[in-house]
Amino acid sequence: MNEIIKKNGIKFGIIAASISILTTLSMYIIDLKLFTNMWIGFVKIGILIVLSIILLSTTKKSLNNNYSFKEAFTTYFICFVICILSATIFEIILFNFIDPEAKNIIQENLIEFQVDMLKKFNTPTSVIKETVAKLEENNPYDAFQIFKGSAVAIAVSSVFGLILAAIFKSKTQEQF
Repeated sequence: MNEIIKKNGIKFGIIAASISILTTLSMYIIDLKLFTNMWIGFVKIGILIVLSIILLSTTKKSLNNNYSFKEAFTTYFICFVICILSATIFEIILFNFIDPEAKNIIQENLIEFQVDMLKKFNTPTSVIKETVAKLEENNPYDAFQIFKGSAVAIAVSSVFGLILAAIFKSKTQEQF
């Protein structure tokens, strides 16, 4: 593996992990209700998209614009596996060892948020009760659920990485 690809993937992975961890920590410190704020999630995703574009364009320039699809995806994949696994470990430690009660409060907030959303859409009471029962069964901040969410995040992130790799790969001579 090319050293530039590995170095940039790790460097940007640490940056992305730091952003993710600091966002989670800030939400935890400020107000646990922030975990139900969709806009924070959108902003976090937006920042990570911008970081992905900077990562791939920086790496492509470092490789003198000779960047294959495989190299672009590998760079992206290294970065986001580091980010997702670091954030996962942090969340497991925070919500299962440091402050296990926080995950219960967040779950209550999520249930309340979901019920409010369902009521806004005039959802029947029976459906709301069924939804609440399902939400009470699975706490998203339980260690197993965090790992499960991380697996999904890696899969979704990989699809996005494939798209970005296709955009950032160098054009071959035949394509000109």
